[in-house]
Amino acid sequence: MIKGSWAALVLCLVVQVGWAQDVTLSSRDGKVELSGTLLGFDGEFYRMETIYGELTVDGSGVLCDGPGCPNLEDYVAELSISGSATMGAVLLPALIEGFALRNDYSATRDVEDKTHFHYTLTDEGTQKRVAVFYFRVTNTNEGFADLLANEADIVMALREIRPQEQRRAQEAGLGDMTGDHRSLVLALDAIVPIVAANNPVREISPAFLARVYAGRITNWSELGGPDAPIVLHAPMPNTGLGQAVEDKIIIPAGLQMSPNITRHTRGAELSRAVAADPFALGVASFAEVGNAEALTLAGSCGRALRATRRSIKTEDYPLSAPMFLYLPARRLSKIVREFLAFMRGPTAQFVIRRAGFVDQAPEEIPVDEQGNRLVNAIRAAGPEVSLVQLQRMIETLAPMKRLTTSFRFESGSIRLDAQSRSNVQQLARALEQGRYGAREILFAGFSDGEGSAQVNKDIALKRANAVRQAVMDAAETADFDQLRLEADAFGEALPMACDASAWGRQVNRRVEVWVR
Repeated sequence: MIKGSWAALVLCLVVQVGWAQDVTLSSRDGKVELSGTLLGFDGEFYRMETIYGELTVDGSGVLCDGPGCPNLEDYVAELSISGSATMGAVLLPALIEGFALRNDYSATRDVEDKTHFHYTLTDEGTQKRVAVFYFRVTNTNEGFADLLANEADIVMALREIRPQEQRRAQEAGLGDMTGDHRSLVLALDAIVPIVAANNPVREISPAFLARVYAGRITNWSELGGPDAPIVLHAPMPNTGLGQAVEDKIIIPAGLQMSPNITRHTRGAELSRAVAADPFALGVASFAEVGNAEALTLAGSCGRALRATRRSIKTEDYPLSAPMFLYLPARRLSKIVREFLAFMRGPTAQFVIRRAGFVDQAPEEIPVDEQGNRLVNAIRAAGPEVSLVQLQRMIETLAPMKRLTTSFRFESGSIRLDAQSRSNVQQLARALEQGRYGAREILFAGFSDGEGSAQVNKDIALKRANAVRQAVMDAAETADFDQLRLEADAFGEALPMACDASAWGRQVNRRVEVWVR
């Protein structure tokens, strides 16, 4: 980044470039000129493509000449957002309108065509336009393609960025898109199997769900339903949700999607089609179930997990699908930075919830609202989980409340998953704001039941301590003299799902947060 003095850029040389440029920036003493193509201006800094590569220049130290120069007096910030139609249709517009209301702006929406619209924010006091947010709503793949083509500033994604997209972004000078502050989990969602309300089937195991979508199970009678063929519906394979279905359901089972599936561009269309057909089965976003009936995920041991706002927040429901915003390593205008800060705050969580999505605001769950979990703990206790261990767990947790903030790990890895990495930042900000001042916070580690109970408990404790340290490291300004952060582990004493499946074991490996 270039600020004030130009000496660090060029040693008082006049830069002349032989190819077409749209602006020339000159130092105020006239000794240095820099010509190039203006890529953007955020009201404070110019971003230019020059013979030195892409540069960011402090506007306070230069004069701009050329047809591409912005109007400094009536500057209007512009932001281009591209990607998921699920996020672009309702969620982002609701947040823009909430941000405008909070900051005394009026927000006007103008529809250009089927996939393009924009919001204009106007200061209600001065009646001057302050920002225009441009939207292109298609799918996650198109969002990343627009970012790489320098046609979008922010990507709306229903999945994590792919390794090849990461590499291409780095090669394009957009920075490490997996680094801190390059992505934001905006809201939470989940993949939900759905049927028509008059279909008698009410639950399905993830293993059977995978086999159905691979074409290995084709009749409802194999799932306890009528003797009728299963009519499959799914999102388009180039959408974020469609790719999440493959990542979370099909690939872990070592299968491939059947070609005999009706594909849908929009989730609402999929849900309507399933709701109208008693023999249809679909996979939809939790936010777009509509009039269809969501199936419960069942395991062979009798435990079942249903997608609810709370089970998605805690990631107790295994098929979670966070909604991401991805940002390149470039400076955005002040009002855009304020909008991003707003989306992390408590007001935005309320807007997200009102828009029909799952917010990330932490909730406290008393022990007496967790009866099923405790019953499961007693039922699942084997020879390696003694009554003494169960009693210690209950004595420790009974005076406390569980936060909906939980931490889980990527499959086969000690790395926190995307939602949990976001939870680290969220909890750290809460500690910095003093939200849990003078309270005790316990990071409680749990494991699956594979292997030795003592080894599992030791691993769970290591994970609990690692999460505790990660939160403390992120909460740089928190006053830890006013906080008590502890770590403990109960191993396999409180299973959430069946250990007989890979998805069940992954759900059971977790670190919960308890407070009092």
